[in-house]
Amino acid sequence: MRDAERHFVAEFVGIFALVFVGSGSIMMAQHTNAASPLLIAAVAHGLILAIMVTATMRISGHLNPAVTIGFLVTRRIEPLMAAIYICAQLLGAIAAAYALKATVPADE
Repeated sequence: MRDAERHFVAEFVGIFALVFVGSGSIMMAQHTNAASPLLIAAVAHGLILAIMVTATMRISGHLNPAVTIGFLVTRRIEPLMAAIYICAQLLGAIAAAYALKATVPADE
């Protein structure tokens, strides 16, 4: 079960970083007078995804429930591991959303 914990943590951290940085860049681009907020958001998403996939690819590297379901359908992972991945991904995204809510001021 130690291996499952490692996979859970890798997916949780990867998705947390992706949602926090990606969504945070969108939120901050809206508050600034940037020339191209779409470019800022796209670069932030691309960089954090590349970094987190590289960091977690030896452990899991899915970082997407759709990819995990695809691996499950093609029988590349077991159903229990797929459930662990999806659970970690959803919890990581929720935690990142709450962290953004707590750190980014609301529009008045």
